[in-house]
Amino acid sequence: MTAERDARPDLKGLTLQELERFAELLGEPAYRGRQIAHWIYQRGAAAFAEMTDLPQGFRTRLADAARITTLFPVTSVQADGGDTIKYLFRLADGPTLESVFMRYEDGRRSVCISTQVGCGMGCTFCATGLAGLTRNLTSAEIVDQVIRVQHLTGERVSNVVFMGMGEPLANYGPTLRTIHLLNAPYATEIGMRHLTISTVGMVPQIRRLALEHLQLTLAVSLHAPTDELRDQIVPINRQWPIAELLAACREYVALTNRRISFEYVLMEGINDTTALAATLGGLLADPPGLWHVNLIPWNPVYGLQYRRPAVERVEAFARRLRERGISTTVRLERGVEIDAACGQLRRTHGPEFADTRKRANA
Repeated sequence: MTAERDARPDLKGLTLQELERFAELLGEPAYRGRQIAHWIYQRGAAAFAEMTDLPQGFRTRLADAARITTLFPVTSVQADGGDTIKYLFRLADGPTLESVFMRYEDGRRSVCISTQVGCGMGCTFCATGLAGLTRNLTSAEIVDQVIRVQHLTGERVSNVVFMGMGEPLANYGPTLRTIHLLNAPYATEIGMRHLTISTVGMVPQIRRLALEHLQLTLAVSLHAPTDELRDQIVPINRQWPIAELLAACREYVALTNRRISFEYVLMEGINDTTALAATLGGLLADPPGLWHVNLIPWNPVYGLQYRRPAVERVEAFARRLRERGISTTVRLERGVEIDAACGQLRRTHGPEFADTRKRANA
């Protein structure tokens, strides 16, 4: 059974201006809205009773008139010597989602966050979409992943990647609102260039995002250089084939002056031949220097029959792209052994976790 929906407005997910107006509606001066924003976004308050610099009577009225979304941590698992932590959070109405915290030697503290419960894109190599889409997340539920991780780790997050469960651009409004909140000085104040959105290639939404003129990083999941192959592994390609996708990407670069990164998951015998690398290099050669390719050796997913290519095949693919003048990197994956890496998020925690991993690696 799921919890009944709370009809009170959710203050988490509101902008400073909206919080100021809400305070005024309750008969308080606008600056009370700034105090609320400080408690919600910077102090991580989960209840109005915690907002001790607000008058008691106002806190009581707030509790009657509004609510604050808070994710409930269920479990966490660690890898990489504790530098990678995968959290399972429960939502107020029952479903769960996953977020991943990553600590890097250069000082970065990054969080991979989810925008949906599950995913409806159906990419054949990805664990998240196996159970389909349950629902979109609200902006409060998206931004609270960052707030909760900061609270749980005691460390300030410097980078956020929208690469967790779901397709961010299929939940466009809440995703965009979250971006502005993460960037806002009254909230988490994360620089726009430290925010990355990953999309499987929703062409109208890419064009819409370009018109926002944001200086964030856009990563596009390509995974194949031909429509015939991409149709098989990325079903959305049948709706927006590669030519349309690249046209939208060129428009995005022209409007934002930001280089796009193409994500390419390498699967042995499927899309990892040097011939396909040459095809991809030719596809991205014009105009020169416009794109970056991020190669991702496939990460194990229990129930799927793909295989990760040998290091030599990955290096050969990367070398062929570089010979074509394409900027190319191979992603250093974090948390593979705890199902926290790219394509592995599946809400698999608890007693069954070790057995699932054993079967996945068999």
